[in-house]
This record gives sequence, structure tokens and C-alpha cells, in this order.
Amino acid sequence: MRDLSKAMANFENCRGKLSQSPVLSFKEFLGEVIAAPQRVIRNVYQVYTDMVDSLVCDGIDEYGDDPESIGFMKYDCTKLFVDGADRAFFADRLFANRVMRHVDSFKVGAKQNKIYIFDGPHGSGKSTFLNNLLQKFEEYANSPEGCRYEVVWRLKQDHLVGGVHSLNSLTEKLAWVLENEGKTELASEMKSACGANDLSGHFDVPCPSHDNPLLLIPKEIRRQFFDDLFENEEFKWQLFTEKKYEWIFHEEPCTICVSLYHELLKKFQDPYRVMECVHARPFVYNRRLGEGVSVFNPGDMPLSKAVLGNEVLQKKLDIMFAGSKHVSYIYSRYAKTNNGIYALMDIKSHNTERLMELHNIISDGVHKVEDVEERVNSLLFALMNPEDKKLIEDLQAFSDRVEYINIPYVLDLQTEVDIYRENFGKHIDESFLPRVLHNFARVIIATRLRTKSEAMEEWIGTPEKYELYCDTNLQLLKMEIFTGHIPEWLREEDVASFTAKRRQRIISESEKDGWKGLSGRDSIRLFNEFYSTYAREDKLIDMSMLGKFFRKYCKEDRNILPMGFLDSLLRMYNFTVLQEVKESLYYYNEEQITREIINYIFAVNFEVGSVETCEFTGERLEITEEFFRRLESRLQIEARVAQTFRNNVQKTYTTTALPQEMLRDGLTITETSLFLHLYERYTYNLKEKVLDPFLKNENFRRAVKDFDLDQFRTYDKKIQSDVTFMIDNLQKKHRYSRQGAKEICIYVVDNNIAESFSGDTAKR
Repeated sequence: MRDLSKAMANFENCRGKLSQSPVLSFKEFLGEVIAAPQRVIRNVYQVYTDMVDSLVCDGIDEYGDDPESIGFMKYDCTKLFVDGADRAFFADRLFANRVMRHVDSFKVGAKQNKIYIFDGPHGSGKSTFLNNLLQKFEEYANSPEGCRYEVVWRLKQDHLVGGVHSLNSLTEKLAWVLENEGKTELASEMKSACGANDLSGHFDVPCPSHDNPLLLIPKEIRRQFFDDLFENEEFKWQLFTEKKYEWIFHEEPCTICVSLYHELLKKFQDPYRVMECVHARPFVYNRRLGEGVSVFNPGDMPLSKAVLGNEVLQKKLDIMFAGSKHVSYIYSRYAKTNNGIYALMDIKSHNTERLMELHNIISDGVHKVEDVEERVNSLLFALMNPEDKKLIEDLQAFSDRVEYINIPYVLDLQTEVDIYRENFGKHIDESFLPRVLHNFARVIIATRLRTKSEAMEEWIGTPEKYELYCDTNLQLLKMEIFTGHIPEWLREEDVASFTAKRRQRIISESEKDGWKGLSGRDSIRLFNEFYSTYAREDKLIDMSMLGKFFRKYCKEDRNILPMGFLDSLLRMYNFTVLQEVKESLYYYNEEQITREIINYIFAVNFEVGSVETCEFTGERLEITEEFFRRLESRLQIEARVAQTFRNNVQKTYTTTALPQEMLRDGLTITETSLFLHLYERYTYNLKEKVLDPFLKNENFRRAVKDFDLDQFRTYDKKIQSDVTFMIDNLQKKHRYSRQGAKEICIYVVDNNIAESFSGDTAKR
């Protein structure tokens, strides 16, 4: 038989990983309070916010310097919803901002008696979201950073009234005698048989409601107690002034703890001795046992036993207090999640009844267990589908006790792409030309957006002016804004009118989007079909394949996409890749262009026919009409407005550039706004015409197709140089693969993309 000792030895490695739950005396616990007050003095709301803050870094506002910014932040929720999860949940930018606002609401005020309902359509990932959130909460709460303490009463056996004579079983009496004779080992065995739990004659009574031991300090002396406990430092000021710590002064311990305190006080006549019985141990969360975190599915049957207890402990308490039963060790299932999270997965079937039971708890924080009032301070979560919302709307008593956090379908194209990468592997990018994968996501998201957007229409006014980049319903523009991006192609007047009020209104409209269209499951199914159909090693997936695939579905369901959306998406794509190819082919002498613009700015201050030496470049200039027209033609200034243009340049130079920017602010002429404006216009117009010489050259097209092949060497050196320069730049500047760069150049040339846009102007 094979020796298993080596394999079994691996269990030794787990010895140090065993969770330790030391029981501290009240004095030792106060030492923990003084050492780490922010960690120990926390309720479930503070632990929840601390957990989220520890896993989600501060958001990034790409437009933080913009005075019109509304703080629409980019949050990285990977550690919270993806890492370590059985099924990853990807929070888009809109939902991440909703979650962070929900979490921040706990930081600014005292506890609110509410149930938080995550509301969304089927297939939006609600269950995955909540499961991952609860998993991270449980992990954090059981870690040193998230640890909190709960009350454990440690009572001595000799507190039992009448000593050994009050023990009501022969086994208990024998164990008591053996222990007093010093035979502790044998006594321990006897105690185990009768349910006792301590070698030194103690038995523990845990608080079923997981109360913080500090709540056992009588309310009337708490303020003075904490005033004496802490030095006059920052935390003490926070404790006495901030809303989030109000609970420590106002809340009461559970009924069981209050009863024990009063009965022991009667017995000892000394509160100090009573507090010696109070101990603290880490509050261990365990969802599977319903401790600290409890989740109910609609099909989970109600408990047959509504009142819980412990017969062994109850017997000991009855003996200790002379059978008066002043301490009833009974509680409900709500006590197990007190100071934790109680969650309902979908408000259907039995969960409907559970929601109704929560009404009194939400209103008053009190639950009746037989004759005992049980206080419940839990964080209450629920998931809900839209059709179930009517249940709560019909109950007016719930109206001000419910807070909805919408969790619709993903509306952020970056997040949608991340979902594909998670489900199919990050290698899928290698099968697509750049932007095509994101365009697949754009089509999916378009099915989820409402066609009409009053906020977008009020802002843009005439969508037709952006026909090169956008659809008539402005959905493509809306998608960019939902990702936190303000497109560069927006005109200056529209950027200027994109005020904080307008931004907020557009983001607010997102609450109504994402409730229809293709669900998360549908999009994964469609992507699987699309990818398996078109992914090949010898050719990358392009826009023609994407268009063919979705047009087939549009024939089956004409309402799946707005009319003309695919055409607009293709036009936007064509324009974008055309600019990329132009930029990659375009190179210029930066120094020469700079000199020409400076000379022009200087020359407009003199009459035609003058000969002057430019004080900035040192060049001797013959200022003629031909001199002006040479630069103006590259700026695309028509002859009929040339003189007006020169006058405007001269006026700007003499009123702004020279006296303010150069003399007052110490800028060089190349740093002035006038120079930068002319430089941008000059280079842009050069770039626009960069393809013209090559479009009529058949050798150029063939050279692109033969790139990286032996035939490529047969072309003249100029064409080889131009093609190589273009391919290299596409890789460096726009993240194309070598094969992708080659294919996109052929796509632009074969489809006459440059010619189709030749009559259009593209101004920001």
C-alpha cells in the first residue's frame, strides 16, 4: 500500500492558517478600543463602507479641471466584483457611480432604517452582483482589517445558586467534585458529556445579536466614559461630533444582554463585578450558517421554528438565577444577522412574505419574539425585477423606507467588451481589426438605449451636422458620454454649451436606459455565434463581417436596432480609420512649418511690396501677394476672404499675442494661442490631402498588398519607404498588428474611403 504520510503532511501547513478567535476580558477589549478605535467602534454600515473603500480606489475624473465637470468618475471595481469570484460581475461606469453614491450616503449621516433594492431586468447580472458583494463583505469582515467584536458573557459555575447542590444531574455533580479535587482532565470529559464548555469552571453565554461590548456601558455614563477613555486627539473629536458615531451613544444592547446585566447586578450589587463577566470575541461571519450574512432565495421554505434558543444554556441560566427565568435565552433568525446583512434574492414566492415581515423592522428596528422585544440593526438588501415592483408600490407604508439602486443592462461599451474578454479570453482581440470589437459592443448597446433623448436633442439641436461621426438619434454620442469621454469631433460651440446642468441631465437619463434590448446572456450568445463564424487565422474580423451578421438579425426583428444605425456606425468607422491612415502616412518638416507661420504672422503687419527682416526668424522677407497666398492656400483660405483673414491675424497679434501673452506673460511666439491655432490648421489641412498622390497610383495599392512579401522589393524605393512608414506608424500610434495595419490600408484604398469623404469638411 502506498505511503500517504507525505500527502497527509500537507495538512500541517494549514495549522497556522486556523482562524483564531481569542476571548478577551472587558479590560483587554478596552485596550483594543484605545489602540484601534476606528476599527473597533463600527456598526455594519461603517464596516460596509470601509470594505468598499478598501477594494475600490478613488475615482478618476478625466475632466477634473473642467469647471463644468459633474464628478462622473471612473472607478475600478475589479477587486470588488471580479477578483476571486466564481462568476465575475462587470460594473459599467454608470452603475459604479450609483454604487459609490449609495455607499457614500452611509458616511454622511446616522443609520437609516431602509431596505436597499437593486432593481433591474432579467439577465442584467443582479444575482451575480449581490453574491460577489456579499462574498467580499464576508471576507473583509473576517479579516484583521474588518474585524469587530461581539459580547460573550463568561459566567462561573460557582455563581450557580446553592453550589453543587443546585446541579441537577449526577454527571454535573460528579464533574464539579472532580474539578475541586484537582482532577481537571477527568472533569473535562464529564463536562463535555453534560454540555459544559470550560475547564476552569466557566460557561459562556454568547450574545445571539452580536452586540458590540461597548453597548453594555450604561447609556447615562457613556459620554463621560469615552471622555475619560480617550486622550484629546482627533478620534475623540470625531466620536463626539460626527453623525456616523451617534449609534454608540444611543443604541441599547439586546434584551438577553440587558437581562443578564440586571440579574447579575442584583446578585453582585457591584457593576464592576458585572463587567468582569463581560468578554469580547471576534464576530465571525459565515453565510452558509447564516451568521452575519443570510441570503434567502424565493424557493427557500419558511423556518418551521420561529423562536430559536439553546436548551443547555437556558438550563444553566435558570439554575444561576434560581429558576426565576428572568433571562430568557430566545431569539429569532433576525438576531443572527444583526450587525450584518440580510438579503432577499428576488421578491417572489416566500420572499414576498419575508419582505412583508421586514416592514416593522424597517420602520422601528424592533422584532417581537414571544414576549421579548428584539432589536435588529441589519443592512437589508433585496433584488427585484421590474414586474415585481408593483408589490411595493401598492404598499404606501413602504414608500419612504425603500431606496432603489438601478442595475440595468451594461451601457458602457468598454465594460461590454470586458465581458466578452472574460467569457471568451483576452486573445479575442487578436482576431479583430482595431475598433471592430468595440463596434460590436456599440451595436449591442444600441438595442438597449431609448431612441429619443430629450437631453441630447436639446443640447445638439441639429444632429445632421455630425453625420460623419454619429447617427441621427445621437446614440453613438451618448455612448461616448456614458463612458466618460467627450469626443474630439464635437464643435467648439457644442463643447462650450456642454454645461454641468446638461451633463447631469444626460447622465440622469441613463436611469431610463438599459431596461430593454439584448440582455447580458443574449449578447454573450450572439458574440459566440459571431466569433465562431468569422474568426480565422488568415484574415481579421472587419466591419463588413459585422454588418453582414447584424443585418441578418435586423431582417428577423426590424425593431432590434434604430433605422440607419448600422450605416451610421460604418460611416463613423470609415472616417476614423481614414484619419488614422492619413496620420500614419503623413510626415512633415516641423521646423519649416514653424518658420513659415512665424514669418506670416510678422509679415501681416506690413504693406504688400515691403522688404523686411523677421525679428523672430532672422529671415529677409519679400512681402508679396504670392508670399501670402503660399501659406493661405495651405490654410485653405479662399482668395475672396484672404484680406479679411490677414487683418484678423494682424489684429490678434497686436492686441493679444504681443502685448498680453508675450510681453506680459513672457511666452514665446510659438506658445501664443494665435500661433498654435494657425499651426493646428496648417498641419490638419496638410494631413487631409496626404493620400491624394497615392490614391491614383495603382502601384501604391499593389505595394500595400505585397508588403512583407518578396514582391515588395520590386517597387521603387519611394513607394517602399512610404508604405513601410505608414504600416509602422499604424502599429505604433494606433495599436494595429502588422497584419491589421496591412488589411486596414487595403480596406481604405479598395473601398475609396478617402474619395467618399472628399467633399466633406471635418472640423472639431
